Amino acid sequence: MSEEHLSDSGLPPVQRVVTGHDESGRARFRSEDVSPTRLVASGDAAMLTIWTTATVPADNNDETEGRERPTGTTLNGGSVIRICDMLPNAESPMHRTNSIDYGIVLKGEVELELEDGVKKTIREGGVIVQRGTNHLWRNVTSEPCRIAFILIEAPAYLHEGVPLDEAKPEQVDRRYDGPGS
Repeated sequence: MSEEHLSDSGLPPVQRVVTGHDESGRARFRSEDVSPTRLVASGDAAMLTIWTTATVPADNNDETEGRERPTGTTLNGGSVIRICDMLPNAESPMHRTNSIDYGIVLKGEVELELEDGVKKTIREGGVIVQRGTNHLWRNVTSEPCRIAFILIEAPAYLHEGVPLDEAKPEQVDRRYDGPGS
């Protein structure tokens, strides 16, 4: 693959295949594309939104092109799947979202740090279940780390009956003003 086809992270572009139904209700391939991840404003990651849904549960009768629905880190009332290429030696701000997030490390490794400073390294093939906790991501290696994130809206975590405040990256750091930060 030539260099001009690589994502901003240096990793290969992402193939996306979307299915749907024809006028007879039979399964069909709706679309297929190959797209690179693109550097976000903060400069620490390259991202690509794969699909979104406006609601949870999802509505498979909604024919909206899911990639084109506006979203921030999460989508209020809905869900988002995106690819995140975390750049070498990069770090996100400490943040919390009102969502349940599934992170699947596709390439490389990433460090997950919680607000108390405890850290875990998640390696290629590892899965993170992020349940509305205050956290940050860190790539401590010299190679990009590719993670697939599926984010589904959830009510705020209640501590002693009081919801914990949401603090999305775009709310705590002005560098994170683009989708998917």
